[in-house]
Amino acid sequence: VQLQASGGGLVQSGGSLRLSCTASGNMVNVSPISWYRQPPGKQRELVAVLTRTGITDYDDSVKGRFTMSRAQNTIYLQMNSLKPEDTAVYYCYAYDRASGSDYWGQGTLVTVSS
Repeated sequence: VQLQASGGGLVQSGGSLRLSCTASGNMVNVSPISWYRQPPGKQRELVAVLTRTGITDYDDSVKGRFTMSRAQNTIYLQMNSLKPEDTAVYYCYAYDRASGSDYWGQGTLVTVSS
């Protein structure tokens, strides 16, 4: 499985961005799929999760502002009402339940200016 993230950039506070993560390879046993982020100088943190059954869950800090969705092998993270504290490198992540393997995308930088 390979993951390719894109869509990051510079946006003003209150603005929106949509991140994409394109997955290739055998996705049959991949679940869940998640978005993580790593703010400058901080540890990587979980932002949103999408399960095989289509259930999404979000960190409290982004609930009501971020929406995760999937269309075939592309996973999206729609980010609205962005805040400076959302500034981070965003990573998509997938777990293969059959092999126990973790897969990470390369990260895409989101910078929110105040």
